[in-house]
Amino acid sequence: MATSSPDIPAAPAGDGDPRLAELDRRTEAARSGGGAARIEKHHSAGKLTARERIEFLLDDESFVEVDPFKTHRCRDFGMEKEQYPGDGVVAGHGTVDGRRVFVFAQDFTVFGGSLSETNAEKICKIMDLAMKVGAPVVGLNDSGGARIQEGVASLGGYADIFLRNTLASGVVPQISAIMGPCAGGAVYSPAITDFNVMVKNTSYMFITGPDVIKQVTHEDVTKEDLGGAMTHNTASGVAHFAADDDEACLLTIRELLSYMPSNNLDDPPRLTCTDPVGRADEELNSIVPEQSNVPYDIRDVIHRVVDDGHLLEVQPHYAQNIVVGFARLNGRPIGIVANQPAFLAGVLDIDASVKAARFVRFCDCFNIPLVVFEDVPGFLPGISQEHGGIIRHGAKLLYAFAEATVPKLTVITRKAYGGAYCVMASKHIRTDFNVAYPTAEIAVMGAEGAVEIIYRQDLKNADDPVALRARLIDEYRSKFASPYIAAERGYVDEVIEPRATRPKLIAALEMLDTKREKLPPKKHGNIPL
Repeated sequence: MATSSPDIPAAPAGDGDPRLAELDRRTEAARSGGGAARIEKHHSAGKLTARERIEFLLDDESFVEVDPFKTHRCRDFGMEKEQYPGDGVVAGHGTVDGRRVFVFAQDFTVFGGSLSETNAEKICKIMDLAMKVGAPVVGLNDSGGARIQEGVASLGGYADIFLRNTLASGVVPQISAIMGPCAGGAVYSPAITDFNVMVKNTSYMFITGPDVIKQVTHEDVTKEDLGGAMTHNTASGVAHFAADDDEACLLTIRELLSYMPSNNLDDPPRLTCTDPVGRADEELNSIVPEQSNVPYDIRDVIHRVVDDGHLLEVQPHYAQNIVVGFARLNGRPIGIVANQPAFLAGVLDIDASVKAARFVRFCDCFNIPLVVFEDVPGFLPGISQEHGGIIRHGAKLLYAFAEATVPKLTVITRKAYGGAYCVMASKHIRTDFNVAYPTAEIAVMGAEGAVEIIYRQDLKNADDPVALRARLIDEYRSKFASPYIAAERGYVDEVIEPRATRPKLIAALEMLDTKREKLPPKKHGNIPL
């Protein structure tokens, strides 16, 4: 088993010593969870057990278990007759790609994975250890909720975990996997962590279940529609990834961890890069359409720039007008934020602003440089956006970029209009390296709209308003929207040939390798939540 030390050969059971035989008996009981029948039922639902999940996630034979013999203290409701070593959660530490990771996995075969006082103590213990040694925490959630028989003690256990989630935020990476039910107060721990991975068809999250909703609001809804993996990946934005099964979920976590440092004082792990640093891609010279209203997929640009064309996109199903994710440049992890012209023309709206702001703040917490690909016509107009607080939510993204002290690099591929130009990591909010393609248009608004406002009377009185409008649009673009106007003022450092994007970004990252920038002394800022 993964709980055996690889350095100590297994001894014969008991080795003739009754005390060792007792240790073997208790160890086997701890490994057996809720028993063979419940494990078989768990498997029949297409789910791995808690121990199998940990063994799959961690490097072979690296798991060291903590508190395997701990049991609950409840003596009411006949609970004293049901004692399971481990008490419904497997916790400890091991390695992922040789790097230390702390992990807990709720065991649904024991009391439905319900949280007890002692169960919470185990989780808190490894979270405290993770903070002490500076290592990520991964929580594998599969629980029916608070253990009702323990009353306030189980609720207090949740609060103890929430406190540690909050204190660990920005200190060590925290990743949650929802691999079964997660309801009621239990949802707040994953909500505080940095990333949530859900498993399709077997996991769900909600504050109140379908039965309560039907009773209170008379709405009929299934668990899947209310809080399933795709619901939270497309509608709510609570989840960041949707995996097809347990194995895919755990592989996603392993890949996520490969981009992250162990803690906020470390640098992200660099890999040996086989993709040529000076690689120039001729396709980039023609990938951005000359017409500003013709869509294209910004991921086609990203794939041609980053190492081996690989992007781990975060929240790919949510707020698709902005793309965020992890990639590498010359083996160095980077966080990418990119407007997506192929969806809503890449406009910034409420959901896109919040999605990008949280990602930017994560990267800044953990020393991951930010690379921005900008093609944004502005913020989405409309009554619903204004009443929904687009001002406040858009300010979150502005705040996040302005506050970030990691290396920040921006490539303006085409449109950079209005306030969205300022927000998307402009030079004015301390971005280190700003370049533009020759196709870039940097202006208060698009040429068409600007001409209609500035020359309204001239167009009204013109003999040929169509020809005049076309001429004025061309003049506006050349006089006011040209990237060279911004370059003359130093708002962009250079206008570059698109094919040179990769070597330019890598050179800038190397130059910024020793960047040191601090914020004014304060307890913390007051981001417009």
